[in-house]
Amino acid sequence: MSKRYAPATERNRDAILGVLQTYLPEQGAVLEVSAGTGQHAAFFAPRLAPRYWLPTDVDEISLSSIQAWRETSQTSNLLAPQRLDVLDTRWQVEDTELPEPVSAMVNINMVHIAPWRCCEGLFVGAERILLAQAVVLMYGPFKQGGEHTSPSNAAFDQQLKAQDARWGVRDLEAVIDVAKARGFSSEAVIPMPANNLMVIFTRA
Repeated sequence: MSKRYAPATERNRDAILGVLQTYLPEQGAVLEVSAGTGQHAAFFAPRLAPRYWLPTDVDEISLSSIQAWRETSQTSNLLAPQRLDVLDTRWQVEDTELPEPVSAMVNINMVHIAPWRCCEGLFVGAERILLAQAVVLMYGPFKQGGEHTSPSNAAFDQQLKAQDARWGVRDLEAVIDVAKARGFSSEAVIPMPANNLMVIFTRA
């Protein structure tokens, strides 16, 4: 079991933490969907106590890395990672007894490196799991009004599509429409470093 490192994580974690501290409910469990290396989970959990942090991922190598970060962090509110495929009709967390109900979902840098149906699946699951006034926070690059927000994002979009035609920087308005169809309204769109956005959704 070994830790994986993503350099971008250390560059964006402080800015993301500031938004989380502002918009997360004061209590409950935070479900991180597509937690990747686990660096964010290990960084955020101790700084967001008493909330619990539940990291998940679909990739077994990532889950091993998350657990390795968890073991070295020795943070009591960082829960054991779970496998989660957003396309599954039921998620493991739905059958898990947690210390607190899930009050928020966090999704960082996923929807542009996954097929569009994964964005749809994310909100299908959020609709099942989250109660009224719960929040979903999504971070990453987005197009606005059908246009890229920077030349670097346009170039990144082309790189993604060259790797997999199903990937690409998403239209923010399309994401908002998917969320709205599942009972979530867009509360805020916050500019972030490196031409990224943090989008806050609230369950009606």
